[in-house]
Amino acid sequence: MTDYNEYFDEVIQAHVAIEQWLAKERDPAELEQLLRRFSPQFSMVSPLGRVLDFDALNELFLMAAGKKLGLRIELGELSGIALHNGGATVSYREQQTDATGLHSDRRSTVVFEKVEGKILWRHLHETFC
Repeated sequence: MTDYNEYFDEVIQAHVAIEQWLAKERDPAELEQLLRRFSPQFSMVSPLGRVLDFDALNELFLMAAGKKLGLRIELGELSGIALHNGGATVSYREQQTDATGLHSDRRSTVVFEKVEGKILWRHLHETFC
């Protein structure tokens, strides 16, 4: 059996931090702490096909800070795809609901890299369900 638990834990903890960042006003200094989870070479394909790099992710978080009042993120279906010395690839399902009742459902695949024992988000691909 392959142990993906530390990667699953990172998915969960990152989404807790993202939910808090988006759901209510936070100290801007907290953004730096959130961004430390992501590789400087981070890339992402959004559910709408938009390609983002680390700088675009930073801008996205800056613009969206505290703008999704009452946001709740539920994760499920965490699954390991590949595990290697330099990191792992996992998939998960993410459902978001905000205070207005707006709901989104997506499946995501994330490539993690492990640098000096620290797990970093290297690439994320999200697809709406």
